Amino acid sequence: MIRPRDIGYTDELLADGSVHRAYEDGRQEWRRRGDDGLVHWHDDRGAAGTDEQLGQRVVKRAYADGRVVYGRDIGYGRTVWGRGETMLVNRTSFGGRTGAALAALGVAGLAVTAAQLPPPYLTPAEEEALRQQQAAQGSGGGGGEVGLGGEEEAGWEGDWEADDGGWSDDDFG
Repeated sequence: MIRPRDIGYTDELLADGSVHRAYEDGRQEWRRRGDDGLVHWHDDRGAAGTDEQLGQRVVKRAYADGRVVYGRDIGYGRTVWGRGETMLVNRTSFGGRTGAALAALGVAGLAVTAAQLPPPYLTPAEEEALRQQQAAQGSGGGGGEVGLGGEEEAGWEGDWEADDGGWSDDDFG
């Protein structure tokens, strides 16, 4: 069992349809879903890049400088990154608040199992296979719930709905 460092965050929908994400460690990000389906982001420290939802609850974060890291949604508003060093916890979403309450009650453990870790790297072919899997699930062909960085307790909510300005509670945690 791995005990990652939790970093909470809250999202605020802005008038222009973008989102301001404030992390509990002081970082800030501004995020917008592009026409390409990716979430484009930049932060207050000069970094920028994209987040992409892949299949099997995997999130790919590609930095503008070429670095790539992977995360995995483990439900209840939680996304574990890297080899389990960090877990982002969505304090805005219902799932994140529910997960925090369950953890306080001892129902949802704070530890992460090896099976919940994201892959350390993926080949382009592996990424494409996960994209195809995600596309099949998104079109109803997969039948299963995804539940990643979007991380609601019942599954992934990465699709932005029209009634909330195109922003999900937890786009690519």
